[in-house]
Amino acid sequence: MPTLARIVFACFKRFERLADRVTGAAGPYFIGLAVILFTAGTFSFVDVVLPNLPWPLLTVPPCLLIIVNLFAHYYYVCTVPPGFAADPPSQGARGILWAHRPTSPQRPLTGVQWSSNLHITPGSTTKCTKCGVTKPERTHHCRICNRCVLKYDHHCPVSFLVSICAPIPFKPPTFRINQCVGLHNERHFVLFMAYVVIDTFWYVALGWPHILLALGINYQEEWNHHVSPIVFAITYILSIVMCLSVGVLLVWHLWSVACGETSVENSDHDVYRRVAKSRGDTFLNSYDLGRKKNLQLFFNVGHDAYPYYTLLLPLRVPPYTDGRSWARRPGYDRHHGVRVGEELTDEEDEE
Repeated sequence: MPTLARIVFACFKRFERLADRVTGAAGPYFIGLAVILFTAGTFSFVDVVLPNLPWPLLTVPPCLLIIVNLFAHYYYVCTVPPGFAADPPSQGARGILWAHRPTSPQRPLTGVQWSSNLHITPGSTTKCTKCGVTKPERTHHCRICNRCVLKYDHHCPVSFLVSICAPIPFKPPTFRINQCVGLHNERHFVLFMAYVVIDTFWYVALGWPHILLALGINYQEEWNHHVSPIVFAITYILSIVMCLSVGVLLVWHLWSVACGETSVENSDHDVYRRVAKSRGDTFLNSYDLGRKKNLQLFFNVGHDAYPYYTLLLPLRVPPYTDGRSWARRPGYDRHHGVRVGEELTDEEDEE
């Protein structure tokens, strides 16, 4: 007889799969709503707030750069494939949208793009029981995409409908309903959240005199803008909500990155810690190289990598690895405190 706990767990899993299907079907509507919101907020900011900023030669360019970064990283998140285990390793790309790193004859063109001072080991491989492909370490099978995603973090309800509005030089991949966040687009996902928080924060901070006028609290001036007071008030209030909610998500995600783990691994590592503690052992994440180094590896910046200013420009930067090899703690080839056969797999998620 199944226990009550397993019955409850099975019910939650069925509810989660139903939510996945609903999320997948609603993806185009989510992306459409987001585009409308960003466009309306941007137009409101440019029409109402930007012309009234002091020292325009100093204040306007940074504001415009923030706006461009917001839309650019959002576009990248929606159109850059996360990286799939069945695909060959990416050979990189060159073009106006790609950042350029200092050349170094000691660094390979493919594989792990980082300093030789790090302890790099090939990841272990297993065969996925769902799609049958050989998946490297840190790869998980996405139930919605039905594909194994390299360094899988989570699945987002986004759609490539945004590519319809893309300029001609962009060549987005094949249209699909949903998009995972993984090896090749997680950097853009985090930067997109960061610029959402920055953008909405300054919109709220700089637009407060105008919201008083839009709401009729201040009667000393007239509303002489193309954007209606109602639209400005709505986007202003939504900006406050987004700044707070996305800010919390950004802090949590950056903390996971600083710990050297993805969202899935964050949950798995909690299980490993309890298992290791139950037998008097201590779990150590072999990917955790320290907060600073973890962040440098994630954003692929620092010594012998890309310059830090690439974080401020709407450019594409490849990950430091092709997803088949990983930087680890010196002396570790796997996690400490987890025995062979105890690693959680995608099959546990289906139980």
